[in-house]
This record gives sequence, C-alpha cells and structure tokens, in this order.
Amino acid sequence: MRKGAKAAVIGSVFAVMVGGAGYGAYNVVTSISGDGGGRADGPAPVETGPPSGTEIKETSSAFFAAWEKGDAADAAARTNYASNAEQLLTGYRDDAHLTHVRITPGTPSGATVPFSVKAEVSYDGKSKPFSYDSELTVVRGETTGKALVAWKPSVLHPELKDGDTLVTGESSSPAIEAVDRNNVVLTKAKYPSLGPILDALREKYGDTAGGSPGIELAIRHGGEESGDTTLVTLAKGRAGKVRTTLSASAQAAAEKAVTGYAESSVVAVKPSTGEVLAVANHRQDGFNAAFLGKLAPGSTMKIISAATLIDNGITTANGPAPCTDTGVWQSQTFHNLTGMKPQENATLSDSFARSCNTAFVNYADEVKVDSLTNEAQQRFGLGQDNWKTGIASFDGSVPASGGPDTAANMIGQGQVQMSPLNMASVTATAMTGVFRQPVIVPRSLDDRELATAKGLSSSTVAQLRSMMNRTAVSGTAAGVMSTLGGSIGAKTGSAEVDGQAVSNSWFTGYRNDIAAAAMTQEGGHGGDAAGPIVAAVLRTGG
Repeated sequence: MRKGAKAAVIGSVFAVMVGGAGYGAYNVVTSISGDGGGRADGPAPVETGPPSGTEIKETSSAFFAAWEKGDAADAAARTNYASNAEQLLTGYRDDAHLTHVRITPGTPSGATVPFSVKAEVSYDGKSKPFSYDSELTVVRGETTGKALVAWKPSVLHPELKDGDTLVTGESSSPAIEAVDRNNVVLTKAKYPSLGPILDALREKYGDTAGGSPGIELAIRHGGEESGDTTLVTLAKGRAGKVRTTLSASAQAAAEKAVTGYAESSVVAVKPSTGEVLAVANHRQDGFNAAFLGKLAPGSTMKIISAATLIDNGITTANGPAPCTDTGVWQSQTFHNLTGMKPQENATLSDSFARSCNTAFVNYADEVKVDSLTNEAQQRFGLGQDNWKTGIASFDGSVPASGGPDTAANMIGQGQVQMSPLNMASVTATAMTGVFRQPVIVPRSLDDRELATAKGLSSSTVAQLRSMMNRTAVSGTAAGVMSTLGGSIGAKTGSAEVDGQAVSNSWFTGYRNDIAAAAMTQEGGHGGDAAGPIVAAVLRTGG
C-alpha cells in the first residue's frame, strides 16, 4: 500500500509485553459479606485443566459472532492477548475493508477448531468476494481460568505473521512481470518458493519498471521480509517488466529438489558471472532462508579454512594435516564423526576429503584470531555487510572470536554464520579464484555498486579444486556427486545445534559453470539431505 495507508501492526515483542491484558479482560468478582465479625469470603476458585468440549464450542462461537459483527473489542476480549488481537481485528474491518463476514466452524480436533471464512472486500466502488480457511485453539487463561482463544495473527488469516498488516488500497508498487535470463516468465503459481522473492522484486523495482499500481487486498510484511503479498486484486494495474538472472530450468529443478526435504533451501550461481541461477525454499514459515538464513555451516566452512591454511603458509593440499582421534584447544575437546579412524600421516587433501575435524582444530594454535576472518572478508568477499544482490540478503559472518571459538570456527561451528547463498558464492570463488558478488537482477538495472574482494591466487585455486574434486569423486560427497559428468567438486557439512537431536545438513558443490549450496535443518549428514538437492540442481547444467 502507499506510505500513507493506515495499518494495524502486529509486533511479537509488543505481544509479549501486553500479553496479560487478555486475561485481565475477565476480572474475577469477589463478594465481601460481614456478620459483625468482618468475615470475608475468598475469591471463587479458578478453573484449571484443559477446556471442556462445551467451553471450546461456546468460546469459539462467541469469538466468531463478534468477528462477524465487526466488534473488534468484543472478539479481542475473548482471546488471551486482547490488546494485540484488537489492533488486527480493527484493521480487518477499517484497513482491509472486509465486510459481510460469514464464518463456518468445522469439527473440532481436541481444542483446535478449523473454520472457513467468506467475506467481501470493497474499496473505491469496487468489490470482490474473499474466502479462505483457518483455525484457532482454545486454551485456559492462566490468570482467570476462563476459556480463551489462543491469539496469533494466523487466526485472522493463515498467511499473517507477527509484524504483518492486512490492508486494501492502491498497491505499494506496480505489479511486475519477472522473467528469467531467457525471457521466460516467472510466476508464483509455477515456482511457488519464488513468491517472497517476486514480492521483494516488485517492492524494489515496481516503480521504475514502467508499470502502474492497481487496487488490491494485500499482506504488508514486517520484519526482514519486504514487499506485499497480494490476496485479492480489485483493479489491475499495468505490470512492468523486470529481468532477472534466474534460469527457469535450474529454478524448476531447485523447486522440485527441496520439496523432498522439510526445512530446506538451495541457491545456485554462475561462477563466471556471479549471477544467481536458482533460489528455492521449502519451509513452513515461508522465510527466504536461502538468502537470509544465518546458521553455522558445519564442515562446508573447511573450504575457507583450507584456503586460510594455504594462504598463510601453514600447510598445503599435499602437506601435513594429521587426523587425530581428538583435538584439544583451550580445554575444549573436539571429536570427529563416529567411526572415523585416526590417520596420523594424513595430508590436508586426505583430511579435507574425509572431513576430519581434528586436522583443522590442531592448526588453531598456528592461525591468528583474525586469520579466518581476514580470509573470508578479503578473499571471499564475506562478512562486510555490503552485498547488493537486488533483494535483501545476508553476507555471512566470520567474527574474530577468540577462546575455543578460534578452533570451532575452523570447522564451521562457533560463531560462524552462513546462508546457502554465501556458501554457493564461496564455492564459486574457490573454483575461479575471483569473487563475483552474487546478483539476482543485473547491475545495469539500477547501477548499484557491488561488493569486491581480491580473490585467490592460482595456486590456492588449483589446490582447492583438487581437494573438492577428490571429495566429490571418492570422499564424503561421492555418494551424490560421482554420477555427475564434467568438472566437479564438492564439500559436505553437518552442523550441530544446541537443543537439536539431529544436526543440520549442509552441502556445496560445482559442476562446470554452476555452483550450488543447500541446507536442510535437522537433515543429518551433508550427503543425506542437502547433497541430493545440490546434485539435482547441478545436473541441470544451469
């Protein structure tokens, strides 16, 4: 919507601050009686335990009835976050211009009640029907013991998240027709995970792409997401054309590959140019983790660590890197994967291909606290917050953290954070020696300044490519890479996360002039989940 449009903002932090307000809507009335002795009856006992079936029906029915009438205060008072709920319920009527609301409850499943909504969105003399399904859950108020609707934005609409607003009016930017590098039209319908990316491209380039705004009901996203998600178009604007660097064939392969693994993301880039060929996410939250994720990359980080050891003259691909049973750094003991046998005479290439942690940890006392940071920033272009891909992205973070983290960072744990975009770029730099900042729209579109780095020497590139090729042919990545033809290389990774029983699966690799990286949360070893995703994308050849 245009900047002046009024909208009720849902804030997750705000919700926590005012959470008690919902319970306060039901004050317990106490009676005080006296017989001359001043005796007072105590407050009525507070109900405990799960809500009964009768309470679930009565509470949800009363909430639906108030919502249908447009009585935001009454509906909100029947939730456990009344203040937060009232803002959005008021906006549903006043800002989204939704009227004639009819709600049909379904059959409850325990305390959860599914329901369907039919409404009419009207604005500036134009109207259209609007229908969708959602659900709510009835809980026991902690303070009052009353049965209340557990409030969250998705009760009002399943796509609403904390920080989102629901508004109707002139679109915040004209619609766009996004096309790939070969002029193939890219749509959310055909490439579902491109939805947030197309929204972001529209928000940034819609005004300059030659289109005109339309009238629509949309979700305006808060947080790190940008752009609007259109729900109903009342009047079409004229779409402007935005050319991207994406490849429809690589995108299709990426979309299909991630659907096989929950909470997965993948990015593919063209090493010779830095152009993003594909970006796909398969996540319940719809977050573009492929570009914005911030997670420990596990042993895929050993590409940068190996380059650090080589560039600082500590060892070489054919030089020593003993794989010991354990590695100790500042009283912290590091281990290898279960079952990995020690190899005291191992070279860096041996330990890289096997993904031996201790071989890298054992060199922690020979690198400076900022050696890995400098390598990442100066040669791989990471961690300086200056990437301008065309949409919001994370540039990676390799802080110069001392103590045990000096060793942990070497194996992609500690304080290191990466996204699949970052690791695809790392692989592209490793195979070409040149850091080319990834872009999803051509620089010529807006003449923005791209990040630069000095890259790698030809000697370091030759050693990294040799080690990555060995890993792909006979090392930990061979299971998914060995069937691919052409010039190939890869690195596996699994990153342990506190509170997770299963590690995150990471994998990055290249084939000819395409490099890709994937991450699957709680996917296990690198070759288990992320590996097949990367291999499927590399197989397309861009």
